[in-house]
Amino acid sequence: MAEPIPAQKAPYNVTVEAGKRYFWCACGRSGNQPFCDGSHAGTGLTPVPYVAQQSEEVWFCGCKATGSRPFCDGTHETL
Repeated sequence: MAEPIPAQKAPYNVTVEAGKRYFWCACGRSGNQPFCDGSHAGTGLTPVPYVAQQSEEVWFCGCKATGSRPFCDGTHETL
């Protein structure tokens, strides 16, 4: 299994829509960060599904090392 690659050392600020399903890129290889574009194929890593409960602004992890996937927990500050 491959290790995730940090896409950036900061979170992604995204406004999500209530009821919409999102797939957070867990591998860091997607060209559509912070979302999956299928670039994880063959890595053993898989995207993390997220369904927004309400329309709001959220912070998706960009470093891929968060302990609260798919959201930023500040881990990027220690990398």
